[in-house]
Amino acid sequence: QVQLVESGGGLVQAGGSLRLSCAASGHTVSSYTMGWFRQAPGKEREFVAAISWNGRITYDADSVKGRFIISRDVAKNTVYLQMNSLKPEDTAVYYCAAGSRGSIYSTAYPYWGQGTQVTVSS
Repeated sequence: QVQLVESGGGLVQAGGSLRLSCAASGHTVSSYTMGWFRQAPGKEREFVAAISWNGRITYDADSVKGRFIISRDVAKNTVYLQMNSLKPEDTAVYYCAAGSRGSIYSTAYPYWGQGTQVTVSS
């Protein structure tokens, strides 16, 4: 029943911005920790950012601090990832995930979206 659908990915030039959306169904985003992960070609899936069930706490990976912002719109049951000052190394498939507790590890999130491709050109 729980479904997560990412959108907003695409091709952007270095230094540009992009906003990813994660539309949730089957649950409310206010009842779970919501997170974003990414996986670049040939690399392990890595944590990007997370927001607590009540929206009061956010945590960003060191690689994106100061550039990416995670947020949510409870009324729309949607989580966002605003990506600014994009770099070529940000190129990856980005995944939305939901879990019962906050974690930087993908194994803590039982629900996942299908992913959306983000490509940053130099």
